[in-house]
Amino acid sequence: MTKTAIRLLTADNLIRATGPFAILAGLIYAGIQPIHPPDFLASVTTPSWTIFMSLKLAMSLFFIIAITGLYVRQVSRSGWVALAGFVLFGLAWWLETGFIFAELFILPPLAAAAPQFVDSFLGIVNQHPGTMDIGAIVPAYGILGVLYLLGGILLGIGTLRASVLPKGPSVLLAVAALATPAAALLPHEFQRYAAIPVGLAFIWLGFALWFPLKVPGAAAGAPSPAAAR
Repeated sequence: MTKTAIRLLTADNLIRATGPFAILAGLIYAGIQPIHPPDFLASVTTPSWTIFMSLKLAMSLFFIIAITGLYVRQVSRSGWVALAGFVLFGLAWWLETGFIFAELFILPPLAAAAPQFVDSFLGIVNQHPGTMDIGAIVPAYGILGVLYLLGGILLGIGTLRASVLPKGPSVLLAVAALATPAAALLPHEFQRYAAIPVGLAFIWLGFALWFPLKVPGAAAGAPSPAAAR
């Protein structure tokens, strides 16, 4: 490894490098909602399903990287609220990665061989429960929802309290996560739109990570309370 490469591998640069991942995660999350294929058996063998699930799998991994960058960026000024939000929201996207992996690689081959299983699996998402008992998948998806709700709220509040990153997207993230239970009362095709504010919040936070504002006289690499406002 060259000396130039070593100099580039600083903590600040690694944190900044998570910014594009946050932007990409937010763009995919917000952008796919209006055009997402229906979560029904007939969709899982279509080319559009493969494309969208591939994007969502990448998006979930990007969210995990982005959430890590958000927390590390403000770790010196954040307390237990941000830590709890980081852990819970990160776990939510870790679990989501598993579900999307199944939707991409497991459901399509089973669509013809075990349509009842596929229909029941998708039923936990589309609000049309299937006839097959799919075991722990249903409660696991419920846990994912709770982690997403609590993690988003706590991470947004913790980021707001730390005052290192912009307040606007921090509030947007917390409010959007808080509104998730209300969105669950809507038909499934409208529930998706609740994800758009979260996506926009991560796009905004991603730019703040990528291009942090510096305070004159601040120590190099130290998070500044006025940064990225």
